[in-house]
Amino acid sequence: MKRYLTTLPLLALLTCASASAHADTLLIDRTKEQVAPVVPVRGQTASQVLSTFGEPSEKLEPRGGQKRQWPTINRWVYPMFTVYFEKQKVIDVVANKADANEVGPKPPIR
Repeated sequence: MKRYLTTLPLLALLTCASASAHADTLLIDRTKEQVAPVVPVRGQTASQVLSTFGEPSEKLEPRGGQKRQWPTINRWVYPMFTVYFEKQKVIDVVANKADANEVGPKPPIR
């Protein structure tokens, strides 16, 4: 019985190690591994983003704005990131997925 109890933790450790070897690539892992790309900074205006990064590959339709408390959010999609604007100011920048198998943010609502 004592021998069984000493082999049980070893078996559990091997099972965990083999499970982690087959893990998905996370978007967080990819962004930490790469050199930080130049992205817009919170507070920049839309015109500053346009002059620095050029035209976005896609401008998604605005969301929100139904009430005064819910400001309208505009989204511009670039190849490596998506920029979120409120009143022509950058409020957030999110890295896009590199491929379909990568686990990361959900695709934007169109």
